[in-house]
Amino acid sequence: MNRTKLLIGGIITAGAVAVMIGLGFWQLDRLEEKEALIARYEAAADQPPIAYPLMPGEDLPLYRKSALTCLEVTGWRHQAGANRDGRSGYVHVADCRLGAEGPGAAVETGWSQEPTAGTDWQGGQVEGVIGPDEKYRYRLVSDTGLGGLAASAPPSLDAIRNNHLAYAIQWFAFAAIATTIFLLATRKKKKQDAGK
Repeated sequence: MNRTKLLIGGIITAGAVAVMIGLGFWQLDRLEEKEALIARYEAAADQPPIAYPLMPGEDLPLYRKSALTCLEVTGWRHQAGANRDGRSGYVHVADCRLGAEGPGAAVETGWSQEPTAGTDWQGGQVEGVIGPDEKYRYRLVSDTGLGGLAASAPPSLDAIRNNHLAYAIQWFAFAAIATTIFLLATRKKKKQDAGK
């Protein structure tokens, strides 16, 4: 009976350790992918401007210079953000209509210390840098403040989390801990059985 329990415990532990090690190697693969993505984004700042993409694809065009024409502002979003000097406040994002049909776009019009400032901007030509956006996946961050706003801080690579190495180490540590606990429990059980 004791040997059966030990065998079952060993099988369960081995399975769990194998999964944890697999997750650790998966995180290392993700680390390589993320580092390649960050390198591509770093290179994007030095590339020539692109036409503003209307349909999001697999590869987001983040950190590229671009321009668009906002025909009409259809809504506003106000979020915590910073200006070009790093001062905290609010960034103001206009949801724009670009044409008669199709998806719209988001334009970060600028920064202020007021939570709902700058909403008198009615649209127009905007030049800037493409950054991430929750609603459209990416937005155009204006190079200059629009509608009386100050310029926002440009999109930063610091916003991209790259903690896959820490996760890999964590999974490998969990595997080592599980193995150690099983071996200590097995040793203790053998000593108890020997003492009977």
